[in-house]
Amino acid sequence: MSDVQGLKCRECGAVLPVGPRAICEECFGPLEVTYDYEGIRRRLDRDALQSRPRSMWRYRELLPIDGDDILGAEVGFTPLVRADRLATQLGVRALYIKNDAVNFPTLSFKDRVVSVALTKAREFGMTTVGCASTGNLANAVAAQGVRHGFDTCILVPHDLEEAKILGTTVFGARLVGVRGDYDQVNRLCSQIADRFGWGLVNVNLRPFYGEGSKTVGYEIAEQLGWRLPAHLVCCMAGGSLITKIAKAFDELKMFGWVEDAATRFHGAQAAGCNPIVTAVKDGSGEIKPVKANTIARSLAIGNPADGYYAARTIRESGGAAEDVTDAEIVDGIRLLASTEGIFTETAGGVTVAVARKLIAAGRIPRSEPIVLVITGNGLKTIDALQPTARPYPVIEPRLEAFEAAVGAEAASSISSTVASSSTFSPGAAPSGAPGAGRSSWQSR
Repeated sequence: MSDVQGLKCRECGAVLPVGPRAICEECFGPLEVTYDYEGIRRRLDRDALQSRPRSMWRYRELLPIDGDDILGAEVGFTPLVRADRLATQLGVRALYIKNDAVNFPTLSFKDRVVSVALTKAREFGMTTVGCASTGNLANAVAAQGVRHGFDTCILVPHDLEEAKILGTTVFGARLVGVRGDYDQVNRLCSQIADRFGWGLVNVNLRPFYGEGSKTVGYEIAEQLGWRLPAHLVCCMAGGSLITKIAKAFDELKMFGWVEDAATRFHGAQAAGCNPIVTAVKDGSGEIKPVKANTIARSLAIGNPADGYYAARTIRESGGAAEDVTDAEIVDGIRLLASTEGIFTETAGGVTVAVARKLIAAGRIPRSEPIVLVITGNGLKTIDALQPTARPYPVIEPRLEAFEAAVGAEAASSISSTVASSSTFSPGAAPSGAPGAGRSSWQSR
């Protein structure tokens, strides 16, 4: 039984039947999936989710599918990590990392949207799928496409990071590099979808694809004990992710599954590609396309499809938008890695660096709970760190050589530190243990 009612234009409100389309036939506005929320409320109980598999598909009634053939049933339910060491560095009370850098199968949040889009492509009877991509989406479509028996054709800017190129072609996907930026690639994909009828996940399957991002929001709320954070910081490329997390929170409040508390959404972009941030800061809400120039290539979309809606989500929530330089992005990657042991790609570096900037400026209060959404794995963008990689000594396999390299005093100090850290009081809970810091929520 499907709970999907149809596709509704976000501009004129026209309602269209479900099909592989993304644009309103009346006003050319973007389409969004609508649901029978009353029917879902009557049939679905929050407690019933606890017995379901720990994947994004535990929320299947809130996803736009009709049948039982789920493609990518293992995707999602990534960790929500209490980040006490990073919180100390940033001077805040309660900080959490939603870590989609370990998502299955290709280590980014794009695995979620592709799982939904390919499930819908199968329902529509499509046999060829593809996308326009800045990297992570290409990886996800290639991996899940081959796994589920689709032919694949993926288009990317020709100068994409080598790791993301390899992370696509290794699956045997047909890859085409385009001499141009993402916006040019996306326009070409729209023409291809019209000509061949293929399922291009972020083109003619976009309304369904975008709904997969809602599962980030559902999981955050459930993992916080069915609470919503006071603040959420999220990177922005096309702008869809931040709007869909907001939609997820609104749905949960509609069902009475969480308290009716406000979350302020904060958008993060690179200074070299910041059209959504600019629209928020100048108060216009108008997206003015830019030419991208940043190491955060996964965010390098100069004319974001959902930019207007992302800017509106931020403003209406009382949140803020900020951008950071390439140097600050690298610092953000290193800060997260050195405090929490999480290696994020450049997009995550943007999120961490913007959070630090907003906290320092007082835009995010230090006493209120914060969630940072980390969308991809650092192994995909190691070239961004190589110019600043720390040198290390290479020695002969002798103790004297080791002491000469690190210093006998330093080696002795390390030994003492290890010994003292091995002593703890029986029964003492580690700071990152489940439930630790729960009282921080009571301040709300």
